[in-house]
Amino acid sequence: MKFVRCLLAAALLLAGVGASHAAVRIADDRGGQIGGYITKFQRLRSSGQSVILDGLCASACTIVLGAVPHDKICVTSRAALGFHAAYDFGINGRTFTNREATMMLYSMYPTSVRRWIAARGGLTPQMIFLRGKQLQAMYQPCYLDALGSVGR
Repeated sequence: MKFVRCLLAAALLLAGVGASHAAVRIADDRGGQIGGYITKFQRLRSSGQSVILDGLCASACTIVLGAVPHDKICVTSRAALGFHAAYDFGINGRTFTNREATMMLYSMYPTSVRRWIAARGGLTPQMIFLRGKQLQAMYQPCYLDALGSVGR
């Protein structure tokens, strides 16, 4: 039964994005080094693939919003974006905010996301989350929700 649901989900995804382009699903991505994500998402943009945000996409993962065209991104009801200031590690191992990297990160986001962040005090060391109706108002819905938790 699970196999059939997975096949159905795959068929619906492929039908929604065209025969030559698969969709990339992002869920449970806590981020990492900014440079690696810029490279990863530039390749994704060049591929023409669509992105399904279907869970947590935090920190550097949120670069996807600026790298991939808006019309190639959809969100499920499970999507959650986590934003915070960029940071580096000092000699003693403690973290400190990297203002230049934070400004670069912020500038990559679409205007609607920048406004949302600014309304919450900007990018700070504390994580803020964009999800639910606020996120769904900014991006088109994915149609995975009707299938339940396929492949989990």
